[in-house]
Amino acid sequence: MDRAGTETLLRPARPRFAVGAVIAVAAVAAVTLLGYPIRAVAPTLSLAVVYLLAVILVAAVCGRALGIAAAVASALAFNFFHVTPTGTFTIADGENWVALAIFFVTAVAIGTLADLARSRTIDAEQRRREADLAAVLARELLGATDVDAALPPAAAHVAEAVGVPSATIVLHEARGDAHHVAFTLDAGAQRRPATLLLPGPLPDEARARIAERLVPPLEAVLRSALDRQTLQREVVETRALRRSDELKTAILRAVSHDLRSPLTSIITSADALASPVLRDDERDELVTAIGQDARRLTRLVDQLLDLSRLQAGAAEPRPDWVAVPELLTGALQAINARDGEFRVSADPETPLVQLDAGQLERALANVLENARQHSGGHEVSVRARAVGSRVVIRVVDRGAGIPATELERIFEAFYRRRDDRTGGSGLGLAVARGFIEANGGRIFAESLPGQGTSLVIELPLPVRVEESAR
Repeated sequence: MDRAGTETLLRPARPRFAVGAVIAVAAVAAVTLLGYPIRAVAPTLSLAVVYLLAVILVAAVCGRALGIAAAVASALAFNFFHVTPTGTFTIADGENWVALAIFFVTAVAIGTLADLARSRTIDAEQRRREADLAAVLARELLGATDVDAALPPAAAHVAEAVGVPSATIVLHEARGDAHHVAFTLDAGAQRRPATLLLPGPLPDEARARIAERLVPPLEAVLRSALDRQTLQREVVETRALRRSDELKTAILRAVSHDLRSPLTSIITSADALASPVLRDDERDELVTAIGQDARRLTRLVDQLLDLSRLQAGAAEPRPDWVAVPELLTGALQAINARDGEFRVSADPETPLVQLDAGQLERALANVLENARQHSGGHEVSVRARAVGSRVVIRVVDRGAGIPATELERIFEAFYRRRDDRTGGSGLGLAVARGFIEANGGRIFAESLPGQGTSLVIELPLPVRVEESAR
């Protein structure tokens, strides 16, 4: 809304009385002077039409009172300067009396109609601007996700419309004082009243107009915005609860299957160890099975705990300088990698990275374990080297590959592909992504069905290392 037109929203813009009187006198004088050349080519009585133009102008610009005054002045000037005998207010001809009377009545009527038309025009313009203001307020408040943050710009539009330096909208009840006028806003039955504060004092007419024309639409928009915000919060909470229920269900499924399977195996093997007829080789085999299942169970519990910490935001990294080959060696040891399962190639020029070694080692262990499970018995290739401002670790298996639609989903907690027969928990890659991103890196998958999968890890290099490498 433009500033020049907003002042008519609450106060019709008319000139002051003294200015209007000067305009009326000037208009009558100008028409009187114009009458002399016109009288030379047209009947004297036709000059009344020219005087009517002055009356219409004054009434439209300055209002009805000055329009009537201009009609009286026009009648007097017409009589004095142009009706015979001129130079006197005496009228010799009775027809001129009738003509002058008709002129006067017509001038007063036209002045009144012109003022009425002006008032209607002003009222229509005011209502249009009020509608524009309501639309602006609706856009500001209904389009905002946070109503509190949208209140200052909405109040600025109100101040511009009212023609005051500033305005404030608060979502609580406030009282006016010597410097502020308070307008109470109904924010809804379930809320405390809001308040519109304007600089004061304001004339009674302006206060009444604001209360009648501006406050109701502002109340309606504010109530709608607050109701919308409440509904949005309820939707978010409902989604969060639904997501929480889904997560709990997934965890229960993981607990019921992935935890129970190794526990059942351990219990069965332990019971078998008590048999007196057990041979030594059978006993060794059962002990090995118990150790494997116990380690599997430990990894699953660790992954559940890591995921819980990541989702709670409690996995704050403790960065320190570490070599990438050391991280790979620790990760391979953590998963008890055997000869022939992995082929590791790390560029000896790879700089040190600054991150939480424990978190990255667990992340790498999960990635390597995932690649081993899906390699189809083939050797997994692991390569690490510096590329620009980051260190890139690429873990490539020769398994069945992953469809493009699932390349992102494999990093979701508890997600398992339907054709996955490895028996994994669906937690390893989710935990890996959480730890890698917590340390400023990223991980993504590249794959073509039937041609294996590459899991790519990018770790940032500190600025000091980047500058020294240049």
